Order: sequence, then C-alpha cells, then structure tokens
Amino acid sequence: MTGLPGEALAERARPILERLVAFDTTSHLSNLALIEWVERYLEGFGVASRRVPSARGDKANLLASVGPDAEGGVVLSGHTDVVPVTGQAWTSDPFELTLRENRLYGRGASDMKGFIALALAAVPDMLAADLARPAHLAFSYDEEIGCFGAPGLIEVIGRELPRPALVVVGEPTSMEVVSGHKGIGYWRVTVTGRESHSAQTHLGVSAVMAAARLMGKLAEIADRLIADADPASPFLPKHPTLTIGTVNGGTAGNILARSCVFGFDLRSLPGGDAAATLAPFFALARQLDAEIKARAPEGGVAVEQLADVPALRPEPASEAEAFVRRLAGDNGPARVVSFASEAGQFQAAGLPTVLCGPGSIDQAHQPDEYVDVAQIERGAAFMARLIEALS
Repeated sequence: MTGLPGEALAERARPILERLVAFDTTSHLSNLALIEWVERYLEGFGVASRRVPSARGDKANLLASVGPDAEGGVVLSGHTDVVPVTGQAWTSDPFELTLRENRLYGRGASDMKGFIALALAAVPDMLAADLARPAHLAFSYDEEIGCFGAPGLIEVIGRELPRPALVVVGEPTSMEVVSGHKGIGYWRVTVTGRESHSAQTHLGVSAVMAAARLMGKLAEIADRLIADADPASPFLPKHPTLTIGTVNGGTAGNILARSCVFGFDLRSLPGGDAAATLAPFFALARQLDAEIKARAPEGGVAVEQLADVPALRPEPASEAEAFVRRLAGDNGPARVVSFASEAGQFQAAGLPTVLCGPGSIDQAHQPDEYVDVAQIERGAAFMARLIEALS
C-alpha cells in the first residue's frame, strides 16, 4: 500500500469498520445504536448531523455535510442495515471483524459498511482540505427489505441542501463504476377460503388450490419473460426475473386450507412496465376473488405491494459517470447489475447517480462475507481523489 493515495485514510477506516460491523443492524432490528455512534464520531470533528427518523422512531437515516454550504457537492450514500446470519455456516463471529488472508470478514463488511467506514475515515482529510464544494454523507436504514429509508432521506436532501452534482451509492462493485440496475417490486398475496373436510369439497374452498393457480400463472409469466429476452441486453440474466420466494398455507392433508399466503418479486429492466407484465396475474386474481366470494363470502384474494424500487437507468456519457470513473481509475466498459439499490430512488429525484464501492456482490449476503483489504485500499484512494476534486 506504500505510496498509494489515501494510505493513512485506509488505516483509519479499519477500526471504524470494526466498530460498524459490531453493531447488529439486521433489518428487523433497530439501527439507532450505530447511528448514535456515528453522530458522536462526527461531533468529535465538529461536524453536525441530522437524523431523519422512521415513522415508528425505532430507526433513522443520518445526513451530514462537510464543507461549504454550496451547490455542486457529492453525496456519499450507504445503507446501515444488513441481512440475517441465521442458519448460515460462519467460521467466525459475523459481528466481529476478523482478518484472515488479507480479507476482512464480518456481516456487512462488503455490503456495505466498508464504504461507510471509508466515508467516515475521510472526514478529517475533508476538513483539512478546506473543500470548495461539500461532501454529503447520507446513511439510510431498511435498504435490504425494500429501500424504505432512502425516500425520506432524499426528500430532506432535496428540500434543505444546495443541489448536489451527483450521488455515489457505495454498493459493492469492486470499486468499478456501475451505471444501471434493475428495479424490484415485492408483492404479498393472501388467499382466504373456507375450511372443510377434504372429502367434502362442496362445503369449502381450498385457499391452497386457488393459490396454486395464481402461482402457476406467475410461472407462465416468468417463462415468457425468459423466452422474450433481448439478446442484446447488457443484464445477466438478460430478461426481467419473476420468482416466488415464500409460501405458507394449510394445516393438514385432509382439511381444505382456510388460508395461503405467498410472496413474489419482479425485477424489471430500466423502462420496464411491471403492471403490464403482471396484467395476466392480476386478471386471474380478480377472477378467483369473485369465484371464492361466490362460495365463501368471507374469503377472497388480496394482493398487496410491499415495495417498489425503481431501476437505475444508464445515462451514457454522463458527467457524473465520467467524474466517478476518474476518481476510481476505471477505464473499463459500461456496466450494469441485476440487483436493485437506492440509486434508482436518487435518480428518480433528479440526481445523477452511479454505484461504486469496495467489495464484491458475490460475497454479499453469504456466510463468511468479506471485503478484501486491497478493496479498502482502492476505496481509500478513491476518497483521497474525491477530496482533491472537491478542493
């Protein structure tokens, strides 16, 4: 690492990442302990921050600015929540940062506390540089379960900050610039029937049987999406993907099920129309709802959309992408990814946005998640160049 830009910054980032990983911010838990720690860290440098709380107050986004109150700054965006470790075969404590073979292991090390640690480690250098344009630190909650925290944070940025020039969302991209990703919608389907003995089907309605028809329709749509894939699509897979992730219904093999609940997601390409894609499913849902109610008025089909995250639309030759590529030393081809992120939400608010962060998505969500030390070093060099560019 000797001689690389940001060498000292990389060293400062390591203990910060260790502290961030130690906070269990799995999405079903609060992130407030981590937020409080970051607030105190920033206060130590005289940097004010602002919470943007969740509706229930048990979680919060955090927004802080370093530098002048001026337009043209750069937003460094990262989510504080992580996915569960339950049932995963870790070889070390997932909430204790562990160094092995030049890799830093821990839940969130790659996705995406490594980026947050680098942004925080850059603060003293930002202050020393007397920036001409600001750096805005924007840390969110509940990205992993539907990007629910970012909209409130983005609203405050739009209302209260001088307009930033661009946003860097530090998802793990191996410090390569990504300019596009798929969007994602989550739906929950609840089918309610009427219980009866399975030998007396005329007396009841099986929610599981109706749900099976609905899931069959989703499978048909998924197959059609594969068949209609554009060979020139830059995405992998090249087509929108539709998957059923959870199913729960029935109580016994000889009872018509009163209830069946299943969840599915649709990951659409930029410019895709989820409503049009799912139109045959919704038509069948309406039909089955009427059929069930005709036999069991207390029953029916309810479809609820739980999340709707927009795709990140590539903007070829954008100034934002060119700027971040210079900082990352990235001369490679244009890139897109199939996972979703908060980047599409920033772009939808009118802010040019790209992904670029340390670590690989291949390690995200896995047991023994890690980030290579070399990736932290590259991320530190990125931050050092950003400080120079803003000065």
